[in-house]
Amino acid sequence: MHQVILSLAANCDAEKNLPEARLCLEQILAFTHYTDAVWTEPIGCKRKDLYLNQLVKAMTELSFDELRSQLKTIELKIGRTAEDRQEGIVRLDLDILAFDDERHHLADWERHYVKMLLPQL
Repeated sequence: MHQVILSLAANCDAEKNLPEARLCLEQILAFTHYTDAVWTEPIGCKRKDLYLNQLVKAMTELSFDELRSQLKTIELKIGRTAEDRQEGIVRLDLDILAFDDERHHLADWERHYVKMLLPQL
């Protein structure tokens, strides 16, 4: 089993999409623990819509590549498209922040909401 920390974010239909994402994640993760969800200002985006952000700490038997692939499938299921991405619309963004002891998306670790939510894990 691998320990993972994931970030969940959305700036469009967030209050609907994050709960739907959590249901999907429950199918591929075990022993999930979610932080509170918090609204944040956009960083470097075309649109000025607020983001709803949340972290989850969990266990999985999937490899890193398998997990990343499953996360992309969940994003597509919830409606993420290349066209939306170009417009700055984020229906759902799922990122692997940590896989076992290896950190990913290093710039995200410096974001205020990540630092604020990590103690909840």
